[in-house]
Amino acid sequence: MPPLIFRKGLDLKHEVADALAESYHSHLVTSIKEHGYRYESGRLTVHLAREFGFCYGVDRAVDYAYQARHRFGDRRVYLTGEIIHNPHVNEQLRALGIRFLTDSGEGLDRLGPDDVVILPAFGVTIELLTQLEARGCTLVDTTCGSVLNVWKNVKRYADEGFTSVIHGKYWHEETQATASQARRNGAGHYLVVLDKAEAGRVCDYIRNGGDRQAFLSAFAGAASEGFDPDPHLQRVGCANQTTMLSSESLEIGEMFRDVMRERYGDAELPRRFRAFDTICSATQDRQDAVIALLAEHPLDLMIVIGGYNSSNTFNLARICADRLPTFHISEPDGLLSTTEVRHRPITSKQETIAADWLPAGPIQIGLTAGASTPDNLVEQVIRRLDSFANA
Repeated sequence: MPPLIFRKGLDLKHEVADALAESYHSHLVTSIKEHGYRYESGRLTVHLAREFGFCYGVDRAVDYAYQARHRFGDRRVYLTGEIIHNPHVNEQLRALGIRFLTDSGEGLDRLGPDDVVILPAFGVTIELLTQLEARGCTLVDTTCGSVLNVWKNVKRYADEGFTSVIHGKYWHEETQATASQARRNGAGHYLVVLDKAEAGRVCDYIRNGGDRQAFLSAFAGAASEGFDPDPHLQRVGCANQTTMLSSESLEIGEMFRDVMRERYGDAELPRRFRAFDTICSATQDRQDAVIALLAEHPLDLMIVIGGYNSSNTFNLARICADRLPTFHISEPDGLLSTTEVRHRPITSKQETIAADWLPAGPIQIGLTAGASTPDNLVEQVIRRLDSFANA
């Protein structure tokens, strides 16, 4: 008998609504939105981006997790890993008694037919899904619709004999899941490129050929088993991790379009190249909103809230850091004092503490948050800024 899979919730939305509101919502943030996305207090003015924080897919995933815990109160409930990349949200789920298979002492070998497993918003690989089904677990699938759209297209690429070139981080859960779909039934191949520099290296190989072994070494871990650049880069289809910087994904798509046209000619392009925009609308909206915020207000600095392993949050910080002092903090308590802030620069993998970060006199601060960040954390940041500025 196949395992039970819930893909559209568990019909308990109203039963968990109060718990979700208590854990993640903010009356202050709602009020700020109603008053022009502007907060003023003493010498402090905070400008919120018009789009920030929880997106539909994240909100839905967290909602389903709460419903699952409520529905299966007498059973063990697991997550395959972080449901989204926000430490506060994941700790809240642990506090509900939801266990993480990635935590120490947990693992697939503990699972059986009586267990419930929640699949995160990023999705899971085909291999992991197959293992969970084989163990007979009840599954609650929270995979984001934007991710499912990417899967649909890379599967089509494989069916049509195209190699999927995925703009993403090959170690990221979403990209690993997408790559498994591109390789579905062993029919297709994939290659993951992190940025325009790596895409440029691939385009150079398509254009001129080169040292095959050196190419494979450069992309070790980022290519499908059996990938060979000589035959497998003759027909390519572009896709991406949905949370990457949208402008860069589109540029990478154009790079591959141009090189395939250059290598094979206009007449062959339809047979050699496929592209589609798989940046999710929420990611695009948040990136557009922060760009608009930077253009509309003379800001002294920018604060970006979200997990350090959140790709979409990093890209928001990346956009801002090109224009003004920017502090990416994972939690409100990163704002240590009027003189110190604990943050992660976009050029580093490590947290650091910056001194003298808060200017004297009237302060104009821009504020945004990644798609995994709930409103209550945004409120905590605003209140902490207020206490610092007006002490």
